[in-house]
Amino acid sequence: MAATYLGIDLGTSVTKAVVLDENGTQLAARTRRTKLHRPAPGHFEQDPEEVLRSVADVTRAAVAAAGATPGLIGLTGQGDGVWLTDEHGHAVRRAVSWMDARGASTLRRWRDQGVVAKVFRRTGNAIFPGSAAPILAWLEEHEPASLDRAATAAYCKDFVMQRLSGLRATDASDASLPFLDPVTREYDQDVLSWCGLSHRADLLAPIAKPLPGGTLTNAAGDLLGLPAGTPISAGPFDLPASALGAGVTAPGDGHLTVGTTLACQVVVDAVRTTGEPAGMTLATLEPDRWLRAMPATVGTAALDWVLDLVGRPVDAVEGLLSDSPPLARGVTCLPYFSPAGERAPFLEPGARARVDGLTLNTDRADLVRATCEAVAYAARHCFAAAGLTGEITLGGGGTRSAAWSRIFADVLGRPVRLAWDSEPTARGAVLAAAHAAGHRLDPIAWTAPTRVIEPDSERAARYDDGFANFLTRVSAARASWQETGTDHTTTRPAEGQR
Repeated sequence: MAATYLGIDLGTSVTKAVVLDENGTQLAARTRRTKLHRPAPGHFEQDPEEVLRSVADVTRAAVAAAGATPGLIGLTGQGDGVWLTDEHGHAVRRAVSWMDARGASTLRRWRDQGVVAKVFRRTGNAIFPGSAAPILAWLEEHEPASLDRAATAAYCKDFVMQRLSGLRATDASDASLPFLDPVTREYDQDVLSWCGLSHRADLLAPIAKPLPGGTLTNAAGDLLGLPAGTPISAGPFDLPASALGAGVTAPGDGHLTVGTTLACQVVVDAVRTTGEPAGMTLATLEPDRWLRAMPATVGTAALDWVLDLVGRPVDAVEGLLSDSPPLARGVTCLPYFSPAGERAPFLEPGARARVDGLTLNTDRADLVRATCEAVAYAARHCFAAAGLTGEITLGGGGTRSAAWSRIFADVLGRPVRLAWDSEPTARGAVLAAAHAAGHRLDPIAWTAPTRVIEPDSERAARYDDGFANFLTRVSAARASWQETGTDHTTTRPAEGQR
């Protein structure tokens, strides 16, 4: 019987399971939405037990639809945030999401004290509010009892891995931000000290090399409907997993995921810590390769917000983009909608969105196009900072819009390869698991693009001007954000207070 593989992707709002054969052909896929809780303004949390149940649901459904029992499981998921667990992998409180903004004031203080710059010069990683350091610092100040009860400050996939296999571990990609020395791939004690967290170092899980690997326990087999003893591997987390699943492995090549976040990544062969502190330097499976990642905080979330504002569904995007010309009749947007501000290609906790150029002649299509163009400009900004020199592969939910994909090609001014339609992040998790387990899979067959979109030279020239204008507006806005230093996490009531 031909070998089959299961890839599980623990997204921020959706859990996905994909069953693939040995040639990389998708046999079945299933998804389930999970809830993002907002207990206070700027606070974003998830129920770990609900996430674990979602894994069971999508696994059982995908395996049943495929009619084949996988011989290997690859696990990936959202990075950053803090998932506090006890020694058995059970949550001691709801997980704090990477989207969370409660650490913004801590981050501002660290930035003023030079801590953010010092960490970046050491690790190539810029701390942002939703990363582990400011969240742990906030919990230390406001909920020290939660940290006292915890055995691990885990990441999402590592929480699930421990519950399914009993293994307490993480991988170098998730550990990269903010405490990892990118060269030795061990925790940097100086970074912990600079963040005031040396006394909590025991909460950091051991770093497995190349990846955490184990087998399903009896309880996990019952939960997933799979044989106990099935091999399972965790990592890398979703950013490097998506690049691997899209075949982006050569230095200089870039990968763009148009998802909730706008994740721009470039493969590099050296750690560079010069320039403005921003973005991430993520360890990959290869010891001499890293991903210079510029994951802007808002991608499709910006478009979703605008569509909700104008009262149109997602499937109306194609028509709306066709009803407004390039440059949206003078309407422009800065797409910084996250309450946590922006983390790439610059770090500004106070960054906020704005729309300009509105008149009585502006319609819904112009607002939508201006937003789509702004997100594409943000991607170009990120790639410029990350050092893109090669090809670009495009993936994520935003690529379901052919018109928006063409905007990306035109704004970036170069061809974009469309990644596999069938969940490249879960596909990357399987490729990583197979690599760690010694399985021989053909990465070219598994990652061949579905098609290539060429830029239109006339539109690309117009977007060159639009991008220059975008940079001017970003520069002016950054000056105002830094002057005000406003904490915008208290602008809306919490759940139960409305």
